[in-house]
Amino acid sequence: MISSGLKLKVVAVNDIAPSLRQLSLASVDGSALPPNGAGSHVLFNLPGQGRVHRNAYSLINPPGSRSQYDIIVRRVPTSRGGSAAVHERLQLGDVIEAQLPANLFPPQRRARQHLMIAGGIGITPFLSYLQDAGVKASGYALHLCCRESEREVFAPWLPAGDPQVFFHWDAEGHRLDIPALLARQPAGTHLYVCGPAELNQAVLDAAQAQGWPASQVHSELFGAASSGGAPFEAVLKKSGQSVRVGEDETLLEAIERLGVAAPCLCRGGACGVCVTPLLEGEAEHRDHYLSASDKAQGRLIMPCVSRARGARLVLDL
Repeated sequence: MISSGLKLKVVAVNDIAPSLRQLSLASVDGSALPPNGAGSHVLFNLPGQGRVHRNAYSLINPPGSRSQYDIIVRRVPTSRGGSAAVHERLQLGDVIEAQLPANLFPPQRRARQHLMIAGGIGITPFLSYLQDAGVKASGYALHLCCRESEREVFAPWLPAGDPQVFFHWDAEGHRLDIPALLARQPAGTHLYVCGPAELNQAVLDAAQAQGWPASQVHSELFGAASSGGAPFEAVLKKSGQSVRVGEDETLLEAIERLGVAAPCLCRGGACGVCVTPLLEGEAEHRDHYLSASDKAQGRLIMPCVSRARGARLVLDL
């Protein structure tokens, strides 16, 4: 893991829904924070039970904000990590470490129009998009698929009465018809989707079926992949250590438990930061990043989500 670059203090906590908590964090010494861009995220070190959890969350601030960083975190019922830390342990006045803002999901400046599709908490990167001068100048539409009860939750961060913001939920007449939406977009539109794997895949499949250029389709995955599976041994060749990976923890979590510096970011198998050479053993691939060819060759693994098919893996770590 890259060393932490920021010390942040929790300056506001706001429960905006039973399972959604909004946090504001400012520099401990009151100095200006590094500016963020639309779609930026920050990797936070969050207090756990006997360990530190590292989770990335999108910043919902207007681009260029330097006074504080704002995030919204959904409580995952089965969470043992960042979600539980934010909702159960992090309190007003607490100080945590974080990385500098990074951006793997920026709006594309060459786009003639921006079409955003969000699933639930996947709206968070788009809240900064809507405050970006370039996005507003080009034109946009945001379609949010959420629970009917959460339609008003994100209102404070959405332009009031914006006719280009649409809500969809699971009821007759309110479901999003993805193929129909994509089919009526003008040439030069860039498509962005952020949400759970099922929504992302449905949008990507529809775009591919309609011949959208790959360069105009962008996705970010929200929602952790399943970590469960049979326990196995992981041998870290460079570090000269081994660790037993439990049935309810990820390979990455086990590596971090050893204190080994393993690169990571999204922790959901989407960004590719944690890709690690696999020296021995067969991986059970659960990521959304490696190509079919990469997986077939069996020389790479993404420890944040993938596991062993057998009893042992040897990593070049």
